[in-house]
Amino acid sequence: MPAEVTEDAVLGGKLRLKQPSAGHRVGHDAILLAAACPARAGECVVDLGAGVGAAGLALARRVDGVKVVLVEVDAALAALAAENAQRNGLSARVSAVALDVAASARAFAVAGLAPESVTRILMNPPFNDPARQRASPDRQRRLAHAGSAATLRAWIKTAARLLRPRGTLSVIWRADRLAELLQALAPAFGAPIVLPVYPGERQSAVRVLVRATKASRGPLVLLPGFILNGASGRPTTEAEAVLRGDAVLPLSES
Repeated sequence: MPAEVTEDAVLGGKLRLKQPSAGHRVGHDAILLAAACPARAGECVVDLGAGVGAAGLALARRVDGVKVVLVEVDAALAALAAENAQRNGLSARVSAVALDVAASARAFAVAGLAPESVTRILMNPPFNDPARQRASPDRQRRLAHAGSAATLRAWIKTAARLLRPRGTLSVIWRADRLAELLQALAPAFGAPIVLPVYPGERQSAVRVLVRATKASRGPLVLLPGFILNGASGRPTTEAEAVLRGDAVLPLSES
């Protein structure tokens, strides 16, 4: 367990999460990712690289009856994720496992995640290219943020193995590396739907949310962008409804 943790309210106070006071901290990305997933009651969802569980827990809070498995390589963070599930009354539907996303199929099966056993996958892979962006000296931040093209391919390979045919993968990623993500998805996934995320009006997108379907040949769809902050610098009404309320993003539609 990290030496120092804080307890923070997210999703408008609907979740309270313990997280390390230093290193990678929960932000908008996790909540947006949860709001982009088309999970329905009765389905099994895996959150790859879950950290303290923010995205998977936000999804479980929004969608009653969905089962979520949080996969996190850092054992201390995985323990916090399990504690967060319990403290939010979600431990009956949300579990956490300490496992490397790039682990073998056998290791996942031992953890109860056999090939083609899940319907949806969420992931927020490390999206800063260490060859282009300076890596953080903090180990947890570095693990969460810095990843090469090979890292991305390994995560997508695991997602493809776990998902049933026609299952969906929801990803949040750097907007300036969108082409790289689409290329990595192409061997196993199709019908990519892309939602650009803009920090403000008249600003370039900084993130993209992408949903893709396993074993589909559908074409790419580019949705109108989602703006986080208005001209005043305050969150837009739409952003507030997603980040603090129960609203979801168009990607969550089946």
